[in-house]
Parts: sequence; structure tokens; C-alpha cells
Amino acid sequence: MQQPLISVLIPFKNTENYLTDCLESIIIQTYKNWEVIIIDDGSTDSSYNLVELYALKDHRIKLLKNSGDGIIDALQLAFKHSQGDFITRMDSDDIMHPNKLSVLATNLMTYGRHHVAVGLVKYFSDEGIKEGYGNYETWLNSLTKTGTNYSEIYKECVIPSPCWMIHRDDLVICDAFNPNTYPEDYDLAFRFYKHGFKCIPCNHVLHYWRDYSTRTSRTHIHYAQNHFTSLKIHHFLDIDYNKNKTLTIWGAGTKGKIIAQTLLEKKIPFEWICDNPKKIGRDIYGKKLKAFNALKTIENPQSIVTVANKKAQIEIQTYLDNLNMKAIEDYVFFC
Repeated sequence: MQQPLISVLIPFKNTENYLTDCLESIIIQTYKNWEVIIIDDGSTDSSYNLVELYALKDHRIKLLKNSGDGIIDALQLAFKHSQGDFITRMDSDDIMHPNKLSVLATNLMTYGRHHVAVGLVKYFSDEGIKEGYGNYETWLNSLTKTGTNYSEIYKECVIPSPCWMIHRDDLVICDAFNPNTYPEDYDLAFRFYKHGFKCIPCNHVLHYWRDYSTRTSRTHIHYAQNHFTSLKIHHFLDIDYNKNKTLTIWGAGTKGKIIAQTLLEKKIPFEWICDNPKKIGRDIYGKKLKAFNALKTIENPQSIVTVANKKAQIEIQTYLDNLNMKAIEDYVFFC
């Protein structure tokens, strides 16, 4: 039986130091029926020439220049020129495990449409991995092992951007990469979630994430924290907000304030609580902050928890459990 064609979408910009490792890791894949649609997003180093040499040697590698600007425009162009039954993406500074495409494709063929094949990821760096990235890797992989990625989707991106694969028709259904919404990987995870595409559990490390100081996700404004918070509240209001409940913000830090401003702009009523004695009773944006135990008196609340302190989060979770509140239905953690 002919293996389904896999299209690998790769945007790149000034990654000449890493592209060889990336492309070689694709060429040695045990799964052979693939095409790479790789888009130069305005490189000023030797990246384009390097990829051009690979494209001349291997007809499966198709090199184009971005007609727009930025990763999303590049992904749109790559998808437009792709022909695969299955679609995945790759970051030009990362490395695939040799069995990555085989494992993801096999899982998709086994489970069928309306599923997302995912895999475990591992960070690597010449400078060592910082604690925050190590914690993120552990948390993300724990979700992927059980396929419960969406259970904590409002905390962080639960589907690693370069380690998913999906049926082409399903990517079309969720209107991926359109419009230009950053961070694009997190936005796509929410689109999969909204359309009910189930994550397939996986116990294999399939993707190696390279970390370095000038990586785009570290330096570009599109990946700043305010973009993440705005994206979360946008999708929450679209997917999980229950208009029959009393929306309640827990916490008055930067995230809480961004959410409050959004709700005020949209004229969505809400209550605002916190556990910081210095802020209780204060007026912010015309809303008076109440003590956290006021949650007991709020009729039918649906809380957005924005408190960043890990110890406080555990205490808040215990408090919500004691009130017999259910995740998503009664509360979500935005941190």
C-alpha cells in the first residue's frame, strides 16, 4: 500500500547555523514519502543558498521565498504549495528523531480523521536548559503521554508547534494560519481544541527543540506575554465562556489587568477578587477588588485564575475543590 504523502512546512530566517542539522534529520527519516515546502522569510545570511543546494539534490525539497512577511505568511504560502494527505510543520533550527514522521503518520492512520498526532519533545542547548524550559518540557510531555493536552490549554501552549501532524482536510476545516494571529502555534492548538480534534497519546520523544538566546520565540514581540494573555481570553470567550455564569477574575497582576480591560471593552460584566491584602478594596478601572472568599457569595461563578505564584495556585486549587467546582465549567487557570 502506498504511504500517504506527508507535507512538512518550514519557515526559516537567518538560521544558516542550524539548517543542515534540520534538513539532514528529515532526509534520514525512516518514512520516505514526504515533501518539504520550505519558505525563506527574508534571510540576510547564507540560509537561502544552503537550502537551495539541498533542493537541487533532493526533489522532495521545494524552496520558495515568502511573498509576505513573517512566520504565518510563510506557513500560508507553504500550505498553498503543499500536496500532502498529512500536514506537519518543522522549525528550521530543530531536529527530528529518525522515526518522527513514521510514528506520527502511523498514529494518524490508526485513529483516523479528527485526530491530532503529537509526540514528546526534548530541549537541547549548548548553554544548558534553564529551569523554566525544563519545567515546560516535563509538563507538556506529561499531557502528551495521556493525550489530555486540552485539559490545561489555558495555562500554556499544549501542542508543541513543530511536533504535530494532522489530516489535510482537518487543517482546512479549522482554517489554520488564518488570519494572522500570534503566537501562531498556540492559536492553532485552540483551533484544534475548538473543533474537537482529539490528541493521540504518545510515549516517544520525536522532536528535539533547540534553545538559544536569539531564538524567535524568545526575542520577537509576537511572543511577548501580553499576546499570550490576549489570545487566551479571546479563545476562552469564544469556546468556554458560559454567559449564564458570573465571570470572575482572580488576581490583579498584569494578566488580570489585561483580561479586565478586554472584558470592559467588550462590555462583559465580571467580578474581581484577589488574595493580596494590599489590593483588596482598591478600585481598578472602576471595579472594586473583593477578597477571594467573596467567591462563595458570587452567584454561579466561572473564574479565570491569573495568580502566578505556584504555591498560591495549589492553595487556590484546593479552595476550588472544597467548593466542588469543576475545571473549565467553573474555573480555568490562565497561568
